[in-house]
Amino acid sequence: MSGIWGKNLELSIFGESHGRAIGVTINGLPSGLEIDMDAVMIEMARRAPGQNELTTPRKEKDEPDIVSGLLDGKTTGAPLTALIWNTNTRSKDYSQMKRLMRPGQADYPGKVRYDGHNDYRGSGHFSGRITAPLVFAGAIAQQWLEQKGIVVGSHVQSIGTVEDTRFDDQKNVTVAQIAAMKREQLPVFDTAKKDEMHQVIVDAKEDKDSVGGIVETFVLGIDAGYGNPFFDSVESTLAHLVFAVPATKGIEFGAGFDITRMRGSEANDEYYYDENNQIKTRTNNNGGILGGITYGMPIVFRTAIKPPASIEKKQRTIDIESGEDADLEVFGRHDPCIVPRVVPVLEAVTALGLMDLILGRDKA
Repeated sequence: MSGIWGKNLELSIFGESHGRAIGVTINGLPSGLEIDMDAVMIEMARRAPGQNELTTPRKEKDEPDIVSGLLDGKTTGAPLTALIWNTNTRSKDYSQMKRLMRPGQADYPGKVRYDGHNDYRGSGHFSGRITAPLVFAGAIAQQWLEQKGIVVGSHVQSIGTVEDTRFDDQKNVTVAQIAAMKREQLPVFDTAKKDEMHQVIVDAKEDKDSVGGIVETFVLGIDAGYGNPFFDSVESTLAHLVFAVPATKGIEFGAGFDITRMRGSEANDEYYYDENNQIKTRTNNNGGILGGITYGMPIVFRTAIKPPASIEKKQRTIDIESGEDADLEVFGRHDPCIVPRVVPVLEAVTALGLMDLILGRDKA
């Protein structure tokens, strides 16, 4: 398994959902970066399980135990390693998963790929639980970016068929507004949609089913000139990380697929000088990125998140041991919708990707 990512900021994640611990080692952090652990813990709490009826009842504190790379609250320049101990596992809930392959999960392809030696308990290293170390690393990256005036935010674009308004429909999204949205379990621009989204999730849960949705992520304050064509473009860097997040099934930047319905005269983002003589564009159909490089407008992209695969509703599958077809009902502790908990993960990987690109340009 490959748990290493990054060129200028290198991450190594490790652990399994029901193992003793999960964690991350971060190489390339600048020395002397003061870490606000209270801010880190806010991000960890946003992703943590067991918050309310919309999430799995499994409760984990997700308190990072930093064992290297930090002294007196500041990075030393050495690799920073943090452990997150698993304290509330119920592996017996997964005893049948050794032979019954869950539809929509990595059970079967993982078993084939690793000759049956992969940890199947709670999906092992395939589990969304492994995003906790990413959120920890991303929280540090966000603090570094904020020192440069760059802020990452997200909102729930949709749950099922219930749609929020888009980022580009807002007149002016402020840093204070982003901070307020981070305190919401279902961050939306149109607050009237929150109750509708909540009900869609509750209905799916009561039906022993699950539901997916879309998260729209945006980055404010990033200057023009970051990113490199072809293989280190901003889109390819962010897409690589976004697709590393379990349950991701699609990504689109700016107008996304809708740009195919436009003519060039509509799709092109025309430049102008604003009142402060700063170069802006009148539209942002390209999501702040052209030629793989930022052009000074907000980076905007949307991520499609599938419904969680582990549901109590009866499904058809196979018994890999007997070689026969079988029925499956998945009991245990599972999310009816993972979208609310994915929001901070997507912000985290966005921050990590941008920090890697910015460090690379600063070194050049």
